[in-house]
Amino acid sequence: MMRHEEQSLSRTNKSLPEKGVVAGTEPEGKSAYVPGGTLVLAATPIGNVGDASTRLAALLESADLVAAEDTRRLYDLANRLGVRVSGRVVAYHDHNEDHMADPILDQVSDGACALVVSDAGMPTINDPGMSIVRQAIKRGIPVTCAPGPSAVLDALALSGLPTDRFCYEGFLPRRHSERLRHLRSLRNEPRTMVFYETTHRIDQAMEDLEEVFGADRPVALCRELTKDHEQVRRGTLAQIVESLTQDPPRGEMVLVVAGADPDQVRAESPEVLSDQALAALAKRRADEEGIRIKDAIARVVAEHPLPDGSLPNRKKVYAATLDDRQEN
Repeated sequence: MMRHEEQSLSRTNKSLPEKGVVAGTEPEGKSAYVPGGTLVLAATPIGNVGDASTRLAALLESADLVAAEDTRRLYDLANRLGVRVSGRVVAYHDHNEDHMADPILDQVSDGACALVVSDAGMPTINDPGMSIVRQAIKRGIPVTCAPGPSAVLDALALSGLPTDRFCYEGFLPRRHSERLRHLRSLRNEPRTMVFYETTHRIDQAMEDLEEVFGADRPVALCRELTKDHEQVRRGTLAQIVESLTQDPPRGEMVLVVAGADPDQVRAESPEVLSDQALAALAKRRADEEGIRIKDAIARVVAEHPLPDGSLPNRKKVYAATLDDRQEN
């Protein structure tokens, strides 16, 4: 069915409103204004349907074309809002967004108002939408937003952590090694950081955060935002990690982590050492602690991550120790 919709979209030639048409009885400038010839990104509720705006309801009811991440969830939302989706509905998700963008924009070029919605929150923010926005900009097609609920901003506001400067990091990498590398690259990030995480990976993610950022870094774990069982756990990474054992969280989660202290950033700014310098440090460590040179190299390398979070090449450092022995 989805394939049929995608193929027939570009063939549709129904009567479309003129650009700038007003839907219903609301005058231009009011919340129900539905702009023709425009691509509209609309935020949908992240949990509580009462957060849906009047503008969203009007767009769902009057847009000529609605591109939804999940069409079933779209109709469920419309039913709960008490509106009828009168426009054409097509599936627009991670697996088809690249080749669906142009057919949708062709309709917008002909004067349609095309609405893009994700399952929850704002399209493009860890949800489909970026491809069609970029293509619309490239084609000179107007793009606007009907703003609304955002798990990122909701969690940030509830965290109690600094909000004047923050960065959104999305989901952490799934693989342990990649996650550690990414977190090491953020160890000295001074801005408040916002992450998404899933129920089955939250334990490992929090343990890795504690390992890289330290036990005392402030954090807020926000779950089920705007829903009946909304919960915000605030404390240090060590405290929140302990709470996971005592009371495992469920549902959708957002992690808000405090940025690095400025003094810490200055003190711990990674110094990029050469292989020869690392070899010298490893030799001294081996002599002082009475350990094998390979073990000393492993420790020294782990203590001197590169700016991108990766670690120096241990084989090259070992080769440098051999070169040093030959020279001496």
